[in-house]
Amino acid sequence: MKKLFICFCLILLTACQSSLHINKDYQSVGQDSRVQYVVLHYTATDFKRSLYLLTKEPVSSHYLIEDQKGTIYQLVDEKNRAWHAGLSEWQGRTFLNNSSIGIEIVNRGFTEDTHGYKKWYPYTETQIQSLIVLLKDIKARYKLSAENILGHSDIAPLRKTDPGPLFPWRRLAKEGLAVWPNERAVTAQKAIFDQQKLPDTSWIQEKLAIIGYAVPQTGILDKETVKVIMAFQMRYQPENVTGVVDSKTAALLAVVARKDFTKPE
Repeated sequence: MKKLFICFCLILLTACQSSLHINKDYQSVGQDSRVQYVVLHYTATDFKRSLYLLTKEPVSSHYLIEDQKGTIYQLVDEKNRAWHAGLSEWQGRTFLNNSSIGIEIVNRGFTEDTHGYKKWYPYTETQIQSLIVLLKDIKARYKLSAENILGHSDIAPLRKTDPGPLFPWRRLAKEGLAVWPNERAVTAQKAIFDQQKLPDTSWIQEKLAIIGYAVPQTGILDKETVKVIMAFQMRYQPENVTGVVDSKTAALLAVVARKDFTKPE
């Protein structure tokens, strides 16, 4: 009896020590990459503080780009989720931490005086060069569309302003790393709006939603809608981040909503 018990234990031990075998001969066609978006941020502080916050606090990102030499630090493996997007939405998809790679760029963002005037801080050339190389690599590996390279202010316009109006979206578009509206089409559309009454708030909200922004569809120019307009302007009309839709903003909305994109000259 004792021998039988020992044999039984040995069998169990051998079974526990055996490696798990999974047959991978078949692969489903119904799959794609977890990574659907890249979200760009500024850190709003210096490098030392940025590194501390992104490694020692709950907030995190996959990459951090330093400001002096443009050194790229990988802080989270791409296969893992980083906590960079927060409450977010784009084109109806929510919680974009689950489906994105986050890139933080060391930049102070802005300072604000007593009158509410914001002074925005530029990015360094070395940072942008490093970012372009990194984005090209990520875009190629995950077969991403340039439309899916976004700013934090795109996916969370009520809370965030990064990467801000000094971020060079047009330059990224030249590299195939962002979309840019057909400038001739914008000029033609603006000329039309210059000669007629500008579209109403319902039209503006509809176009913003078509583009991908989470925006109320109330027909009312409320604070939420103004913030979304400002997020759009920061990206496509950085010289006029006012939340007021002029003829050029309306033209940009019309052209971007119909996806009339070209590579800038």
